[in-house]
Amino acid sequence: MVDLKRLYDMRFTQAGTAKRIAVWKVLCSSFFSKLVPRDATVLDLACGYGEFINNIEAGAKYAVDLNKDSPAHVDPGVTFVATSALDLSALPQGAFDVVFTSNFLEHFHCKSDLDRVFQEVVKLLKPGGKFIVVGPNIKYAYKEYWDYYDHYLPLSHLSLAEGLELAGLRVERVVPRFLPYTMQGRTPTAGFLIRAYLALPFAWRFMGKQFLVVARKP
Repeated sequence: MVDLKRLYDMRFTQAGTAKRIAVWKVLCSSFFSKLVPRDATVLDLACGYGEFINNIEAGAKYAVDLNKDSPAHVDPGVTFVATSALDLSALPQGAFDVVFTSNFLEHFHCKSDLDRVFQEVVKLLKPGGKFIVVGPNIKYAYKEYWDYYDHYLPLSHLSLAEGLELAGLRVERVVPRFLPYTMQGRTPTAGFLIRAYLALPFAWRFMGKQFLVVARKP
């Protein structure tokens, strides 16, 4: 098993972490706030350093991760649970309006594990609850995808949507090209540039290499 703490320490500098937090603050306020009701009960699955869950407005917030550093990064108002996504029984079942995950599903070794995660998510969601997934799209990031040691499972927007439907969820929105592949390096991340990008979906077709898929529990 990959040592998540060591991997994060190697991969993300302090400056890079601060940059991601600033980016997610804009993503949440300018985009994801439209998908997440302000009074919703929300779970961030594989929350990392809390970039999403700390910045999204919600009635109740939960976060899950196996990284030992994660609890120190999530806000005090977030209920953190250290557990695998393969077993979410420690969380309140049927209580969530939204389950969100970003750049996580590609870390599983096989589709059978992914099927199990989907079933766990279905158990957590209220009827009508949403599962929002962001991740690298192998269809458009087939070169860069393998530059990360912990990437195992190649997924496209099409294969993910099919898997979600098989799990009993109804796919409502599929954006094949959403965000750029990475926020690291020299990619400009000023707040006004991110807001402009989000407001101009035609630009996604040229720069987007991550998918956005939204599915709902019947």
